[in-house]
Amino acid sequence: METTVQENQKQYQEKKDRLAKGLQSLQQSDHHKIRLEKNTSNLFRPKTRGSKDKALNVKDFNSVISVDKENLSAEVEGMTTYEQLVNETLKYSCLPTVVPELKTITVGGALSGCGIESSSFRYGLVHETIQDLDILLSNGSVVNCNPSNEHRELFYAFPNTFGTLGYALKVTVKLIPAKPFVKLTHLHFTDPKSFFSSIESLCLEGSQNYIEGVIFDQNDMVITIGEFVDEAPWVSNYRYREIYYRSLQKRETDYLTTLDYIWRWDPDWFWCSDVFFMQNPLMRMLFGKWMLGSEQYGKIMHFLNRHPQLRSTLDNLYGKQESIIQDTSIPVHQSEKFYEFFREDIGIKPIWICPTKAYSKNKHYDFCPMDPSTLYLDFGFWKSIPTSHEEGYYNRMIEKMTTHLGGFKSLYSSSYYTEEEFWSLYNHQKYEQIKNQYDPQHRLRGLYEKCTTKG
Repeated sequence: METTVQENQKQYQEKKDRLAKGLQSLQQSDHHKIRLEKNTSNLFRPKTRGSKDKALNVKDFNSVISVDKENLSAEVEGMTTYEQLVNETLKYSCLPTVVPELKTITVGGALSGCGIESSSFRYGLVHETIQDLDILLSNGSVVNCNPSNEHRELFYAFPNTFGTLGYALKVTVKLIPAKPFVKLTHLHFTDPKSFFSSIESLCLEGSQNYIEGVIFDQNDMVITIGEFVDEAPWVSNYRYREIYYRSLQKRETDYLTTLDYIWRWDPDWFWCSDVFFMQNPLMRMLFGKWMLGSEQYGKIMHFLNRHPQLRSTLDNLYGKQESIIQDTSIPVHQSEKFYEFFREDIGIKPIWICPTKAYSKNKHYDFCPMDPSTLYLDFGFWKSIPTSHEEGYYNRMIEKMTTHLGGFKSLYSSSYYTEEEFWSLYNHQKYEQIKNQYDPQHRLRGLYEKCTTKG
């Protein structure tokens, strides 16, 4: 075991040195912008990179270096997917503290964005579970960052900056002990007020391992509580023929293996598999073994994002549509207001509800605008709706209401903020200070540019 860890560390060092030297030579030869070349992405924004952008190949930074069961931590390379990490940590009866919902999300991606899951009411967002990281800077140097060393300012600035300050090559992730099974209790509600107040009460109680909710309609809402257990009287299987989200309306109690709980949303991309006809029983039977899963759906969506002319053709066939793929976090005391607005003016169903709260009141992450004393509810909604308005009309409505209610949105998908609006939400002065310190030549794209106009 120890030999394997040493070999993994040696291989990481060799890859890191090779990448750093390549970037240093690239810097000497030209001044083009830099981007990553990788196997997976869960960003849903149009890709309009410059044709001369230089790609850094980081595909092989995808290994779990070590798992320390005694100290509950794992060292992992930045392009490692959570599927790889979960498979490895479960060998030691452990899990990452927060595991984002889809297998294809990478550790570095969840850190540089705002990764969230049903354990976030206890542990916060993914970046709050990170203890240490190596960051590749645009000049080819690699700096180690943690909360107490000389680069702690970059450590707290890095989350939610989407690679505009540097790239995470190695990350130390906090783990929690895990049992073989998860018992699910589905609580059913018929009105928004009791639904939202019950989520708040459960989160404040804090005794559960996992809490999340789904709004199917204004009189059909479900809160799911997940608890680790050693034994299960039965286990359900939602990997192929059965659909997880439909079970929420039918059951009061369920059991899954821990692995199946972690990936309960992946086969149907929550419920978005319907777009690809994969909720049709015949299609599921014929093609489910090849088509089900976020990896396949992601490939299709990214193909469409890179071929706007095909999207235009589909618009002509099905009518003009606006894609609304968003996660927006709202203070719990404003959640009922946000839902009423959303139900009346947007109308997408179902809606995923995931509570989250800052893990520590004493740590401040510069570009994650959370009040550490506030419980937030993340509203996740992913669908296209018919429109006769200009591009982004409904997304703009959502952004404005989110700001009005004191919330914030994830930046993994299209944003329609003006530059002034964007920097009123994020600390422009602080960002420029960190940017000029760690990327003085601006070889990496800026945050506003990346999140609103660039991939």
